[in-house]
Amino acid sequence: MASPAPSGADLATPSVPAPTPKPKSAVSIEIDLQEQKAYLLHDGKKVYESPIASGRAGHLTLTGDFEVIEKDPNHFSNLYGQIVERGSGHVVISGADSAMAVPHGCFFKPAPMKFFMRFDGAAGMHAGILPGYPASHGCVRMPASKAKLFYNTVELGSPVHVFGKTPTHAARPGRKARVEREESIPQAPPPPTPAPRRHFLFW
Repeated sequence: MASPAPSGADLATPSVPAPTPKPKSAVSIEIDLQEQKAYLLHDGKKVYESPIASGRAGHLTLTGDFEVIEKDPNHFSNLYGQIVERGSGHVVISGADSAMAVPHGCFFKPAPMKFFMRFDGAAGMHAGILPGYPASHGCVRMPASKAKLFYNTVELGSPVHVFGKTPTHAARPGRKARVEREESIPQAPPPPTPAPRRHFLFW
């Protein structure tokens, strides 16, 4: 006599291992738009601080919780830059974008974004000019030495918390833009990073 078919309760259910939770990075970044400062944290404690220049009116840096999704030590914007005269290197238009008509004898020179750390769409942190007030197209500019320090410390997946209200005041009279010479930047090679993906980048 044939044995009765097992009921649904008797059928063996294959065991599926629970997904391994992603380890939380000990390193994180806080960006205070009101104070125009960025902080590097380790286990929640601030260990480094840097002045920044975030997105200006019309191109504000978004607030929220993000994470570092790409690192590239030698990024270039394919949207913003300068129009430069061939041969002489004279800058014809300093605040150019790639959609502008380029005069004869000139070329579009993409803006450098060294030590780029993408955290939200096209926006990221990178070395750049700090005029003393929000001035970018959405990215977070930092002095070159600080950008390199942050770049070499954070990991892909490191949390980035952006908060505060972007100030609307301009630079104080007589306040100079903060620019660092390339030769003042330590030249230690950065850690290996994934191949960069093509994106339209803010600057």
